[in-house]
Parts: sequence; structure tokens; C-alpha cells
Amino acid sequence: MRFIPPLTETLSVTQTNSDKEITLNKSLVFAASFLALAGCAQSPDTDRAQQYVDSEFGTILNRVDQIQSDSPRDYTKFAAQAEQVVVNSPSMANNFEGLYQQLNDWVLQSGDPTELASYGVQAAQLGGGDSQGNVLFTGYFSPVMELRHETNDEFRYPVYSKPDCDNDCPTRAEIYAGALEGQGLELGYANNQIDPFIMEVQGSGFVHFQDDDTLEYFAYGGKNNRAYVSIGRVLIERGEVAREDMSLKAIKDWVLANEPDVVQELLEQNPSFVFFTPRDSAPVTGTAGIPLMPMASVAGDRTILPMGTPILAEVPLLKPDGSWSGAHQLRLLIVLDTGGAVKQNHLDLYHGMGARAGTEAGHYKHFGRVWKLGLENSPSQSPWALPPEKP
Repeated sequence: MRFIPPLTETLSVTQTNSDKEITLNKSLVFAASFLALAGCAQSPDTDRAQQYVDSEFGTILNRVDQIQSDSPRDYTKFAAQAEQVVVNSPSMANNFEGLYQQLNDWVLQSGDPTELASYGVQAAQLGGGDSQGNVLFTGYFSPVMELRHETNDEFRYPVYSKPDCDNDCPTRAEIYAGALEGQGLELGYANNQIDPFIMEVQGSGFVHFQDDDTLEYFAYGGKNNRAYVSIGRVLIERGEVAREDMSLKAIKDWVLANEPDVVQELLEQNPSFVFFTPRDSAPVTGTAGIPLMPMASVAGDRTILPMGTPILAEVPLLKPDGSWSGAHQLRLLIVLDTGGAVKQNHLDLYHGMGARAGTEAGHYKHFGRVWKLGLENSPSQSPWALPPEKP
């Protein structure tokens, strides 16, 4: 799955599933949970890890001969994520396997970013939305939602597969009022309305059925083609949550503090509704069809970063409360997913599965410097050049 680009849109996740693969393709609803819910704006200072150490950039991809970064390093997950690409995608292996190998050698022998060029690795720094190198990092995750196959007094909120409708699908309010009842579309029942809503924002996720202790994957199954409205923004505009305090946790805390009918009225402000398709449980994959590893893969804009592209990134490190710790960590990541709101100088970092991953992902709305990498005399050479547009 997973939030926010210009920080006002959604995250969406579609699927290109086989029997053994689950695909998070955040293209219709968009993909890191909180920001899609919150719709906050960027600030010009440094409280969200902005840095001002580079000259102003004139373009989105800027050739650099040497990467300068004093951030502590963690490259431990790169080799395993790169291996998943090589094993599962011959086309991406053809484009990037040589570069992955050189990066693995560099990690083992040096790890110093100033020495990348001696391994034949070329670099282009992303200019950032402010043209000063500050690239937005949001986060997304794979939620696990508790359901039951049959309704009871507690588990009474249905999760639906897509009805036979295109442009005339009911709104969220109409669905909550029973517009889909009696059509056999119920996939299961939740004990609240906010968990299915969050999974809709993610676009897909795992579900645990309590009545038979089974785990299934609900892939993106379509939407009702209504405009998305951020409930986080609604809460801010109503004065219910301060803009600076907005997060996925803040939304959940507000939900817990209010009666179900009040919560439903808030959710109905977003007429968009996402439907799901059950799949057997399998590794979570992104648009590229590659199993995703937490903190090793990102969603990015494929018009700048083709699927499989490795990047070197100063990832902002956050405190448990979601505030910036004052430090970044240099990581090797691979672009393996996309998102409808993940455009240009915006990356969505995959955090893994479950509630903890969701909390961590929901905090991310911070900035770091990013370098797109390429290998000379290979298909990935000249990373400062925009990839050709696909017909």
C-alpha cells in the first residue's frame, strides 16, 4: 500500500496478483497511511528534518561526481532485497544486476559514499520539492485487520467486494446506510469502521478471521469512483486536531474518544469507497511484482525512478512520538512500488506488516537527501537522464 504527494491526495493500492503473489500498487487511492488521511502542507524550516547543505538545484535529477554525507550508515538489508529482484525479474536483473553487484562489493569493502565512483557507480541527486535537495519521505505498511466471517453484536461492520457498478456506484454514506445489503458482497465483518477505512486508504492488507483463525490477503478490488476527501484535513479544519499533531495515531485516538455515530459522520465526509478481492496469503509485493522488505524498498515516481532502481538515501530517524530525532541514516533502497500521489520528489518507504509498522509509517512526513544510482557502461548508466517515456 501506501501517503501524500502534494500532500493532499490519497494513497491507492491495486493488485496484479498471481496465485502466489500479492501486489501493493498504490496508484488509485494512494500509498503511506497517515498523510493520505491528513493532507498536511510542507513547512520551510527544519523541524521535519530539512537540510540546507547544497546549492540550489535547477532540475529534478542533478549529476554529482561525489556524494558527501556524514550520516551513520545501515546497508544491511540491501543485498537481500536486491536478490529478490534478480531472482524474480529477468528484465530488471538485466538492467540492474551489475549495479547491484558493484554496490554489494562497495558495501563490503568500503561503504564510504565518496568512494562510489571508484566502483563505476554514477549518481544524480534529486533536487527536492524546494530545489534544495529535500525529498519528502512518507511511509506505508501492510495492515492486519481482525474480522469474522459471520456477523454478531460486536462484529457488524461489513467489508465488501466490488458490486456490478461503474459510474453509478453508491457513495460511502449510501453504503453505510445499506445500499449493498442483500447482494452477497460481504467478505467479512469488522468490529469498528475505522480499521476497514484505513485499509481502504492503504488499498489492500491482511485480515485475520477470528472465527476460524485463518489469515487472508485482501487485494485492491476497485472503487466507487467518487472523489477522495481527507478525514485528517476535515478534523484539522473543524479544530478537532491541531495540524502539528495530526497523525494516524491522532485520528485513531479521536475515533476512540467519540461515539460510533459521530465517527461515521466523519468517515462519510469522504464519499470514496474501496472494495477488496480475497487472495491466499503470500509475500507482499509492489508494482514491480517483487516481494517487499521493510526499510529496504520504496515507492517512487517511475517517470524518474524506473522499477528496480537503487537509491542512496539519508532517511530521517524519528523518535517514538513521531518527531525528528535530529539525525538521518544513510540507506541503500530499491524502488519497487508506485503510488498515485507519489510524484517526483516524494518517496514512500515500506515499513512492513502489522500495527507497529502502521504506527511507524504513519509518523513519516519528513525529509532527506536522495541520490539515484547508475552503473557506467550498463543499461542504468547516466542516472541524471530521465528514462524514456513508455508508449
